[in-house]
Amino acid sequence: MIDRGGKGLLLGGYNEFLEYAQLYYGVTSSMTTQMMMVIAQENLETHIEKELEKEALKDLISPLQVWITSATTPVSYSLIPILTSGEVFGKNTEISLTLFDQQKVEHYLKVIVMEMQDMASQLLLRISYCTKIEEAFRQAQVIIILDESTDKEVTSLEDCLRSKVSLCRLYAYQIEKNAHESVKVIVGGKSFVNLKAILLMQYAPRIARNVIAVAMGVEGQARATVARKLKTTASLIKDVIIWGNISGNNYVDLRKARVYGYDSAIWGPPNYSRPVLSLIFDSDWLQKEFVMTLKNMTATGKHFGSILAAHSITTTLKYWYHGSPPGEIVSLGVLSEGQFGIPEGIVFSMPVKFENGTWIVLTDLEDIDLNGKIMKSLTRDLFQEKLVALGHNTIFQPYKSESQLIKKYEDLSLSAQYEKQEVQVEIQTPLTRQVSDTKDSLYYDMLTDEEKEQILSDDSDGKTDEYQQL
Repeated sequence: MIDRGGKGLLLGGYNEFLEYAQLYYGVTSSMTTQMMMVIAQENLETHIEKELEKEALKDLISPLQVWITSATTPVSYSLIPILTSGEVFGKNTEISLTLFDQQKVEHYLKVIVMEMQDMASQLLLRISYCTKIEEAFRQAQVIIILDESTDKEVTSLEDCLRSKVSLCRLYAYQIEKNAHESVKVIVGGKSFVNLKAILLMQYAPRIARNVIAVAMGVEGQARATVARKLKTTASLIKDVIIWGNISGNNYVDLRKARVYGYDSAIWGPPNYSRPVLSLIFDSDWLQKEFVMTLKNMTATGKHFGSILAAHSITTTLKYWYHGSPPGEIVSLGVLSEGQFGIPEGIVFSMPVKFENGTWIVLTDLEDIDLNGKIMKSLTRDLFQEKLVALGHNTIFQPYKSESQLIKKYEDLSLSAQYEKQEVQVEIQTPLTRQVSDTKDSLYYDMLTDEEKEQILSDDSDGKTDEYQQL
């Protein structure tokens, strides 16, 4: 080495060094070749030991291995900054993040990796991407399953359901093969969430207990809708329960819901709350507008964007690792074991709490049993999704209540007896449609006998008035 200070300039091996030392400084070495070889060997061994020490220190810093599927979707962009902020896994937990997606979007994965590196997040120890399915989920401790992006045209609902089987089977095989034995799998999004969760459980039975489906997005929509009605903040609405299919036919239960800090004549300390149903006096809004608003949100998915999805996933993960707020009810899609009379073999959203790194179904809650009609409505579609996806049924047949079937039969009878114009008058009557929707709604089953009689009375009066006008 020559030049003073720093690393200097490498001229060559030991022989070259001796030659330059003699030419420049007139210094020669009396060391024998054998001694030189011994010293060289000692230096090599010392170098190897130091490298091993460095690797050992890296192993002591064991980051949490987090994988995200469909990582080029908008939800992933909103998800990653929250995961690396320390709010989810803890301020002292470093993470190693791996983004998984298809080979054709590798360029976008590289861009995301560069952006995350530019963030210089203190807790993001490593970030990488993967496009090879055989390498997916290596040593994964947390796997976030997002809605897959596709540019293929979906010809039918049945084809869409069947396509989930091959994907979930592939994921499940790699999870069983490569992931950590205590891996946590969280399924989020707005497309067949319950179905994907049950398929992962079926094809990866070893980790079935550690697969959950996120319901907090739908829960948040319900809380916000109630908050707008009460003119308060959504965060002050607690204990709303989502039953059933998270991304399909579900029932929003307000019987345990409470509002905190509500501005009214009755006031109390911060922990004082009041039942939501005691503050909403508009029963017509509860039975019609509230139900239809949430139903449209679930059906269209327009109000379930990437920000809401990311927040729902990260909040659920946070509760899974650190526990949910004491005394608070959380809705979660888990494998049914017969709780609340729910049939086994499906993933069903139900009330739970998170505690000590796991979730516990709140079977001790009182007065939340669902009647047979509601239960049949909620479970029928979930079983239909599963049977069609697995090929046991060829056509998806959504649940129809007895009143819907009777109405369909009556319409067919009318069409055979009356003129087409007369039938159109009956079908197009707005009041008739509204009352029919009310009688078919899930909240109708929760009404008292007096309220039901009032609706039926309104139904008959409304029809008479409408026909008189015509």
